[in-house]
Amino acid sequence: MKPLHVRSFAALLFSALILAGCGQKEEAPPAAPPEVLVTEATEENVSIFSDAIATLDGSTNTQIHSQVTGYLLNVNYTEGAVVKKGDVLFQIDPKPFQADLDKAQANLATAQAQLLKSQQDLARYAALVKSGAVSQQEYQNELQGSLSTQGNVDANQAAVATAKINLGYTKILSPIDGIAGKAQPGLGDLISPDTTLTTVSTVDPIQADFTVTEQFYLDHADLLAKVSALPMADRPEGLELILGDGTVYSKRGKLSYLNRQIQTSTGAIAVYALFPNPDRLLRPGQYAKVRGVTQHVNGAVIIPQRAVSQLQTLSQVYVVKPDNTVEIRNVTLGDQAGSYWIVTDGLKAGEKVVVEGIQKCQQGETVSPKPYVPDASVVPIPTTNSAPVTPTSQ
Repeated sequence: MKPLHVRSFAALLFSALILAGCGQKEEAPPAAPPEVLVTEATEENVSIFSDAIATLDGSTNTQIHSQVTGYLLNVNYTEGAVVKKGDVLFQIDPKPFQADLDKAQANLATAQAQLLKSQQDLARYAALVKSGAVSQQEYQNELQGSLSTQGNVDANQAAVATAKINLGYTKILSPIDGIAGKAQPGLGDLISPDTTLTTVSTVDPIQADFTVTEQFYLDHADLLAKVSALPMADRPEGLELILGDGTVYSKRGKLSYLNRQIQTSTGAIAVYALFPNPDRLLRPGQYAKVRGVTQHVNGAVIIPQRAVSQLQTLSQVYVVKPDNTVEIRNVTLGDQAGSYWIVTDGLKAGEKVVVEGIQKCQQGETVSPKPYVPDASVVPIPTTNSAPVTPTSQ
């Protein structure tokens, strides 16, 4: 067994070797600042627009009815095809109406022959009354008979005219240019003036029906009145139509008119706009969005919507200061402009805000800022030359 002082010396030597080894271990480098994507708040002259859900309809919709009762003989158009004003759409069996006309013409011929005889008799009585061969009373009786015969001729002439009109009504014409819908009755059906045969719609221009709130109407009453006072040809084509697949229709539209009253059940007022539709791409019944510029704002401070965090009633942005530290700042937001917010207070143009990587940011911490590049889903800032001011909905 080794002496105690030998064992103590060995323990001290072992401890010294361990401490020397620990002193030589390298310390871990500090963590790199988190990377975030930032953009500068910019000052722009922007247009504020708003959207409304719309239903498309024909600018004129005419229900086609028969003027007479009869049996349907022919349908002379292709359903869903374009028809012109004056085209024959339906043919009612004309034979009964031709027979009525023939009868009326025969009655007229008889009445005219009776009138001719009556006029000849009246002329003879006029000569005889002067010579005293007949009395004045007999002459007056003959005169009244002649006048009655003339009235009979007039009545039969009216009957002939009516029969001709009714015969003409057996050809049912389109009163407008447009697209004809499905024929409701079938061949051989008995149709009457109460029967709707089809509907013809004018689709160029096509009408977009939408509503705006009462508050929106009051806010823009002056603008609406100004546009409505212009002749239709002079009204600005400032409305866009966004179709069901998200594409923007190639032609702009204009305000047509406002309905006369606000709907008491919804507190909204109906508005109607017209869009050119020469290729007839748009059809009644389609749903779309009408978009219009409602005001222009000059010198607006703009940031992407994705840069704003909503915390209950507060709107916050993460500002990256020149030393790359983060400052969480409350801001006041105005209207939206495309995929951007207008900031009315709390931020100045030129300051950098975090767009992506907000979850990595803490007040006062350092970050590594990289430039934010908008992708294709971001709606551009609408500048003041985008379109004239034309009201839609909020």
